Amino acid sequence: MNATEREVIILNSAWEMIDEMVNWATFVKNECTEPTNLLFTNRAFSRLFIIFLGDFLSEIKPRNGIVPLGLIGLSGPARNDAPPSDKTFLFHIRQVCTNPKLGTDSTRLRQTADAFADWLEGEFTASSVNLSAIGLVANLRMTRIRYIQMCGDIAKHNLARLERRVKDLRKLLEVAKPSISEQDAYLAVEGFFEWFQGNIFIYHSSQIAEFLNNIRWSIYEFLQPEFQRSWDMPDDGTTDFPAYKYRVPSDVTDPLAQAMYWNLMNRSRSRPFVQQFVIHERFKTRY
Repeated sequence: MNATEREVIILNSAWEMIDEMVNWATFVKNECTEPTNLLFTNRAFSRLFIIFLGDFLSEIKPRNGIVPLGLIGLSGPARNDAPPSDKTFLFHIRQVCTNPKLGTDSTRLRQTADAFADWLEGEFTASSVNLSAIGLVANLRMTRIRYIQMCGDIAKHNLARLERRVKDLRKLLEVAKPSISEQDAYLAVEGFFEWFQGNIFIYHSSQIAEFLNNIRWSIYEFLQPEFQRSWDMPDDGTTDFPAYKYRVPSDVTDPLAQAMYWNLMNRSRSRPFVQQFVIHERFKTRY
């Protein structure tokens, strides 16, 4: 994959992932653009949202020495000591902004990605977390990205596949209280998830949706010059039956990248289906 092909894959994948999270099936439809709040349509969608978000915030790691889809940064993968947000899909979006190929002005895309990254890396304290299964109440301090990644994995996997998150929970509790056993940590996983996903994440979800929607709109705006350049309506096309095509950049030759380029341009034909909105400050001040 060359740089243009990687950019196509990154932008199309990011837009697709955000579409899966921020839509009017997941949230109760709201036409407002003034400060507002969003509500999940039901509990199942709130769980699905955090699973998708956990995937968006997971690191793309090499398999047998090969990075999937060639998604490696301009100077290689994120360093081990990189900020947490550089081990998420935001890293690849910001790499696009560093050396854009399909667009020229990536300022707003960079700003919206950075805003979400900064928020994710912020710390907060959850007071009096009740882990009743092990008879423990503790104050837990952590970054927002850490609890979201933990809850995303807990929502997605059964206990047999949660060894990493059990270790994370033990580390959090070592700071707050005396050490607990691995067995107790497994017992506490459900209580941790109920407290953080059912309370703190529900509070954060509207603001997270705003961050993601802003990134989606920024991708759309970034790609408009390329869409205008690429769109082609042959003479045999009509308004009612448009036989359109796209002028694919000459350096996009990989079949997968070409298919994703078409997907990306088709997404760029119309404005994102969720309007831009602003969440009220009262839903941004806690945690």
